[in-house]
Amino acid sequence: MSIENRTVLITGANRGIGRALVEEALRRGVERVYAGTRLPLTHADARVTYLGLDVTDQAQIEAAAKTIDSLDLLINNAGLAAYDDLGDRALLEQHLAVNLFGPHAVTTAVLPQLIESHGSIVNVLSVAALASLPMIPAYSISKAAAFSLTQSQRALLAPHGVRVHAVLTGPTDTEMSRDLEVPKASPESVAQAIFDGVAAGDEEIFPDPMSAMLAPSWASGSVKALERQNAALLSA
Repeated sequence: MSIENRTVLITGANRGIGRALVEEALRRGVERVYAGTRLPLTHADARVTYLGLDVTDQAQIEAAAKTIDSLDLLINNAGLAAYDDLGDRALLEQHLAVNLFGPHAVTTAVLPQLIESHGSIVNVLSVAALASLPMIPAYSISKAAAFSLTQSQRALLAPHGVRVHAVLTGPTDTEMSRDLEVPKASPESVAQAIFDGVAAGDEEIFPDPMSAMLAPSWASGSVKALERQNAALLSA
């Protein structure tokens, strides 16, 4: 799906990958970008409409959904990552609230518009969904759960003509990963790869050099085969 002349909603649009996604969408000729942020912002481009959107606030989610008449692409990008040792249940619940229940709530709220347009959903996840990073286990757990959510949405929404993509990012040079001493991809290159992956119809998008190492064997691998097998049970 090309996003030229389409309408896009991006959560967590105020910084990092989210801000890069807004700029890349504009560069690719989008008609309208709804940029969800917790704090009010402005943009010089009239095609950008900022929405007050905390993905843990159901009232804000419902209010944002009511302002969107049509929608072709939802990018669930808002996220939380904090260092922990699983000793604080409240912190684990906070990660789940933002990284799992947030995308679920936003998707549910705008699903009628996406079904009408036969649109697409992009859930920005992490390679930590596949192999936990022990210094940020709560984040890893929440992203693993969000990956399962993505696979479930993909199977359940396919009959409605809605495609669902998982972005499995490696380390990216954002505020969220500033203390991680490893090579990092730029947010701009990740944003470009996300839109390229959506345009190509890739169900899993590996947008950086580290995650791209998984790509060659993914489509023919056992995890993907099991996902397809399980999805087929819906029509059995």
